[in-house]
Amino acid sequence: MGDWSLLEKLLDQVQEHSTVVGKIWLTVLFIFRILILGLAGESVWGDERSDFECNTLQPGCTNVCYDQAFPISHIRYWVLQFLFVSTPTLIYLGHVLYLSRLEEKLRQKEGELRALPSKDPHVDRALASIERQMSKISVREDGRLRIRGALMGSYMVSVVCKSVFEAGFLYGQWCLYGWVMQPVYVCHRVPCPHSVDCYVSRPTEKTIFIIFMLVMGLISLALNLLELVHLLRHYIRRGLRSWHSKEEPAAQDPSAHPYPDQVFFYLPMGEGPSSPPCPTYNGLSSTEQNWANLTTEQRLASSKGPLFLDPPPQCIGKPPSGPNSIVSKKQYV
Repeated sequence: MGDWSLLEKLLDQVQEHSTVVGKIWLTVLFIFRILILGLAGESVWGDERSDFECNTLQPGCTNVCYDQAFPISHIRYWVLQFLFVSTPTLIYLGHVLYLSRLEEKLRQKEGELRALPSKDPHVDRALASIERQMSKISVREDGRLRIRGALMGSYMVSVVCKSVFEAGFLYGQWCLYGWVMQPVYVCHRVPCPHSVDCYVSRPTEKTIFIIFMLVMGLISLALNLLELVHLLRHYIRRGLRSWHSKEEPAAQDPSAHPYPDQVFFYLPMGEGPSSPPCPTYNGLSSTEQNWANLTTEQRLASSKGPLFLDPPPQCIGKPPSGPNSIVSKKQYV
């Protein structure tokens, strides 16, 4: 079987920019699938064609029966499965490398612009544009990229594609071979003159290997679905956190509350002709009390006191004129 070192080196770089579930998936792919297939696959299926025997001497009958029993070898089928499943991850790695190079170029360009001695409006606009571009590329303190924005989208697409490929290849294996290797295969195909019994070598060992690869495929599919749920949950939580952070400044803005809490003073007043007469205070008549209230309003207005929500109190009747009223005003002012 071919050399897997190049694929392993490429996928090893993805671990630095993957979630915890993604790292577990890569470990399962490396150790329990690629490594096991490379070590034991060839020895189990090495005699697949040579030890496939049929009880006939008809020329060509054994070849056509083998082609019907195994449209594609298990080893080659699993190799194709690993390549298809790894392709979305490699595409995501290409996106990561592109953003890393872009971030390095932006930092280099920013350093060159800041080194200019003169302040030019064009330089300021270029720096603002670079800062906007770098804000979209979130980098950690250790230099690794955070899975956000466009990188989050490409990562989620890669996980979805891996899940689809994994499920598709598992279904295809079930349709082609099933999950058990039968020791005898009955062939009905031209040029065989009649039904021919063909015998498979080491069917029990091959069945155990098929079941093992099936279990690893199901575990990888479950990890992909779990990682997809983890990403969606993380994305929704970050969206809610940003929404709450936008709501808090609006709630703390004083312009949102044009009427702050103040203490208002209310003076008694009549509502209309049908309302009862204004009450008297300390034996004062309603007219004298009105003048006292008016004087209080004028004093509060001159000292910039709190505002009144209601108009000044009024009572039915004309204000008295004469010396008695003047004396009353002087007395209570």
